[in-house]
Amino acid sequence: MPAPKVLISDALSPAAVQIFKDRGIEVDFQPDLGKDKDKLAAIIGNYDGLAIRSATKVTPKILEEAKSLKVIGRAGIGVDNVDIPAATAKGIIVMNTPFGNSITTAEHAIAMMFALAREIPAADASTQAGKWEKNRFMGVEITAKTLGIIGCGNIGSIVAERAIGLRMKVIAYDPFLSPERALDLGVEKVELDDLLARADFITLHTPLTEKTKNVLSAEALAKTKKGVRIINCARGGLVDEAALRAALDSGHVGGAAFDVFVEEPAKENPLFGHPNVVCTPHLGAATTEAQENVALQVAEQMSEYLLRGAISNAVNFPSITAEEAPKLKPFIALAENLGSFAGQLTETGIKSVHITYEGTVAALKIKALTSAAVAGLLRPMLADINVVSAPSVAKERGIVIEETTREAQGEHDALITLTVITEKQERSVVGTVFADGAPRIVAIKGIKVDAEFAPSMIYVTNEDKPGFIGRFASVLGDAGVNIATFALGRDRQGGSAIALVEVDGAVPDNVLTGVQTIPGVKQVKPLKF
Repeated sequence: MPAPKVLISDALSPAAVQIFKDRGIEVDFQPDLGKDKDKLAAIIGNYDGLAIRSATKVTPKILEEAKSLKVIGRAGIGVDNVDIPAATAKGIIVMNTPFGNSITTAEHAIAMMFALAREIPAADASTQAGKWEKNRFMGVEITAKTLGIIGCGNIGSIVAERAIGLRMKVIAYDPFLSPERALDLGVEKVELDDLLARADFITLHTPLTEKTKNVLSAEALAKTKKGVRIINCARGGLVDEAALRAALDSGHVGGAAFDVFVEEPAKENPLFGHPNVVCTPHLGAATTEAQENVALQVAEQMSEYLLRGAISNAVNFPSITAEEAPKLKPFIALAENLGSFAGQLTETGIKSVHITYEGTVAALKIKALTSAAVAGLLRPMLADINVVSAPSVAKERGIVIEETTREAQGEHDALITLTVITEKQERSVVGTVFADGAPRIVAIKGIKVDAEFAPSMIYVTNEDKPGFIGRFASVLGDAGVNIATFALGRDRQGGSAIALVEVDGAVPDNVLTGVQTIPGVKQVKPLKF
């Protein structure tokens, strides 16, 4: 197979370029290309991977031309410049590097807090202007002050540790912060209104989402302690900038230090010009160490995915380690084929899907397996669906996805059972992976069978009566259709039976019609895998 090709369209460390080369990946380093959307769109179709920073905007137009693109790697934590839904719809993994610049960003927030508390930027400008206004700059100590952290994840927790070391009292608002984690960090978990009322300093460390947009709104700012100082080194849009300016002008808010803004580059902003505001141009990750770390990390992650199928720090798909990838591969194929089998037989609206993972497969990354199963299930109805987009597409259509894991209970070490509930019926299919790595169907609707998936198959349900196999073979033989394998199963003698037959080539409609006329046949369906 040809070596994967990666395009780097932003300024990235030469060490990252070397990582790609050392791993046998062909790399095209064009650090200024990200600024030219049209040129990027014209060549993106030639690449398997795209490595970016913040300058490249990955729009739906660019993704439409990305015919071979498998992965986008963002060197940094923010992926605001990538259209995630559009990438997901095309099955493109989007990765970031959430930990490479965490310390740097946390340190910048602490530095901004000090600058704000002691009015360092204004004092510096005054002193260098020869004014020596010693009595003008009366700051505040941070020792014994209460720091309120909104968002106590990776970066927020580092800020908390540093602030505790500075002898501050730390309170945190984060719905996902467990009481145990709060105890480990030494912070008090509180509700937002409590934080607003108690904090002397407030620092934000949360992503920008619909729920966090303007988390510090005019209403929220009115609930803060008079004289509070606010630091934002996370994302522009977390604070209502116009409302904050009004609160600064009224004196209710004592000061603000911002590294991020709603509009960037920030040429104009409501906060600019206020004497109690400190601003920096999105420097949170701007240290030599951080830039090197995120560049190396994204190169390693993209290489692992392109060469070994390992997925780390993806924002639109479950992570899969390099060790897990080879174990998962045959089960992903099994899950997708089971889904495809059920999907090709489903003719009414799907209400819910229940997937049971039994035995050794239950210990694997089942989220990835579920994505594959749902993709296979929906593909007969939605041709463009893929394992990355499947969960979100199912959710949009109101399909409930349920997962269960349990220990092995039968003759197989690992089983996946896919049950589809539609408006009219419930259908189950069970599969496993044998030692040869080949996925197999071992039960359909509770009837045991043993069949490998094949490119062209015929599925038949019928009454268990003598003569069926002979008549079936005659219909196919008369039409010149060759049978490759034949798998049979029944629930009891004279009861319901199933035939799953592999044939060479496509099945003509007249053959299906002929099989349907055999006495006792209930359903005939051609299948493709």
